Amino acid sequence: MSAGTARVTTGTARDRHRPASRWLVLGVLLVASGYFLAPVWWLLVASTKTSSGLFSGNGFWFGDFALFDNLQQVFSRQGGIYGEWLANSALYAVGGAGVSTLISALAGYALAKYRFRGRELTFNGVLAAVLVPQPLLAVPLYLMFSQLHLVNTVWAVLLPGMVSPFGVYLARIYAAASVPDEIIEAGRIDGAGELRIFATIALRVMAPALVTIFLFQFVSIWTNYLLPVLMLADDHLQPVTVGVVGWQAQRALGSGAVPLNIVVAAAMVSAVPLVILFLSLQRFWRAGLTAGSTK
Repeated sequence: MSAGTARVTTGTARDRHRPASRWLVLGVLLVASGYFLAPVWWLLVASTKTSSGLFSGNGFWFGDFALFDNLQQVFSRQGGIYGEWLANSALYAVGGAGVSTLISALAGYALAKYRFRGRELTFNGVLAAVLVPQPLLAVPLYLMFSQLHLVNTVWAVLLPGMVSPFGVYLARIYAAASVPDEIIEAGRIDGAGELRIFATIALRVMAPALVTIFLFQFVSIWTNYLLPVLMLADDHLQPVTVGVVGWQAQRALGSGAVPLNIVVAAAMVSAVPLVILFLSLQRFWRAGLTAGSTK
């Protein structure tokens, strides 16, 4: 058998196995998609039902349509406090994620483009901080903020959200791969200062990574429960995560409890901003996540 014939035979055998492997991968992806999307679909369907409808019929299909009535009760209950919770979550998430993104961009750019003593040690410290679970820091932060008299203020939630070790790591990797040293040197030769070079050149090149950092930090702050529930005792300062869980806890009290369909509808509304943000920024955060993979 000639070498050419052997190559043809090998290629044919490989082609026969490809469809089977593709179907296997497709099947695994479909199962994974169903696993992750099933709770989302249940939440969407359940938010349209009455309190009695939640416990009758098919849980994954629509029954008596009461979505608008549920939403009206969500935003009118307890004097409309749910709207305050949404506004608080927006303040904590937008403010914290915005400042965190700027700090990450500055720190990542400096670690990537400047040589100074202790640079690698600093970056290794950032990597170590990425590996620390955030819930472990909640109690130490509470004790520290208690000494500073910041507990039960907006700063108790805003300040921790302004720092993101993962954001610094991603900004450093992206700046090293995407901001050419030649452009920086050209800016210096033209007389531009370091801050101007960073603001007019580096920030524009790093935009996909910065959007990814903002998005991830926004989601982390919006969905955070442990830190706000430790720091905030005032109902009017709480984010939507703490408020909805509080409504759910009231169901054990009996009289005056929030109906389950209202709690479910409130949980559904709290997820809408995250969905909108992901869909509107998907082309940016996809580019940010793949930064450096083909460099």
